[in-house]
Amino acid sequence: MKRGLIAATGVAAMLVTVAACGSGDDDEKTGADGFKGETLTVWAMDGSTPDGWTKDVKAAFEKKTGAKLKLEVQQWNGIQQKVTTALSESDPPDVIEIGNTQTPAYAQTGGLAELTDLKESIGADWADSLNKSAVYDGKQYAAPWYAANRVVLYNKKIWAQAGIKDTPKTRTEFFQDLNAIQKKTDAEPIYLPGQNWYFFDGLTIGTGADLVKKEGDKWVSNLADPKVAKAMDIYKQYQSFSKAPKDKDEATPQQADVFAKGKTGAFIGMGWEAATAIKANPKIEKDIGYFTIPGETADKPEGVFLGGSNLAVAAGSKKQELAKEFLKIALSDTYEGQLAKEGGVIPNKESLQSHLKGNAAAEAAAPAVAGGGTTPLIPEWAPVENAPNPVKAYMTAVLKGKSPTDAAKSVEDEMNKRLSQEQ
Repeated sequence: MKRGLIAATGVAAMLVTVAACGSGDDDEKTGADGFKGETLTVWAMDGSTPDGWTKDVKAAFEKKTGAKLKLEVQQWNGIQQKVTTALSESDPPDVIEIGNTQTPAYAQTGGLAELTDLKESIGADWADSLNKSAVYDGKQYAAPWYAANRVVLYNKKIWAQAGIKDTPKTRTEFFQDLNAIQKKTDAEPIYLPGQNWYFFDGLTIGTGADLVKKEGDKWVSNLADPKVAKAMDIYKQYQSFSKAPKDKDEATPQQADVFAKGKTGAFIGMGWEAATAIKANPKIEKDIGYFTIPGETADKPEGVFLGGSNLAVAAGSKKQELAKEFLKIALSDTYEGQLAKEGGVIPNKESLQSHLKGNAAAEAAAPAVAGGGTTPLIPEWAPVENAPNPVKAYMTAVLKGKSPTDAAKSVEDEMNKRLSQEQ
């Protein structure tokens, strides 16, 4: 399922807040018909709620509470400003789907209700790697809903021509396979432009690097850290097998369209990108395979960026107890499992990954989730990713010959400027 994963942006500082427990009357409502006559408004993003899931969750919610569920599907374009505005009003939507990297910005300004009690009641086994983005300043301000991450999409025909009989389990084996493709076929081993930033972010997660650090009360660039340099060296090794431009990202041109031509051994992307390739060249469908991005050792996949969504309750909602009843249903094992199966997304508990069986791309993505992460979970990070992203400039500089230290220094002022922007 194609997702429009977007970075967080600044959120309006003035937001209306209401006590997290709602009205006293709500505290007395329990069981079926406890909220009869009320309507809960939920904002979900386009593509997040499969038809079967929506129908079943709505029925379960209305049966349990006696209330009505109003699900309003939102478009990604312009959503950040729309949510910002909604959270500042006196009658906001009660439950909102927000991008996981957006959560800190909204939480910082008081736009989200605290959900610590919900975490204690139903979230004890939420995957830590997914739940981190729902926590700000040590408090739970959202609930992890689902995630997606990158995998290797490869051309089985080309790999067979190179004499490769199995998919690699370590990074070294992967490099050996790419080398075999280079020597034994006329295909480009891997298509990897110089600015596939989210793949690089995953590599920094794998090396334990932090892209920012705190100096006094300010966040500043940490690109000069040797751990960041190590991640960039791994990226450089991958990129050496590619003819892709060093100063472009995976969307210029769309890497799936390049892969569709049948002359590329592999690329690193989202599972849904296979559909893009198939649309461009239907004949390639039978040749597409998937595997987990291998790490240094066979027992630990490469670090990956976990893009995805959290569900949050608006601090200004007057129906917070009803909103929590919805979350208890939507996030239950039954409906999380159904969402994973229907949508092909990673559920919020590792124990529910069995629902991905039969979905080759999702099965390849799942093993890396435990070791995955995100971009820095600070409100100040959002401006860094605005074009032109200084981290992308750093990557290109290294690939064109600068040392990691010099490349980091060349973008440091710009990165620090963005980190200091008012939110």
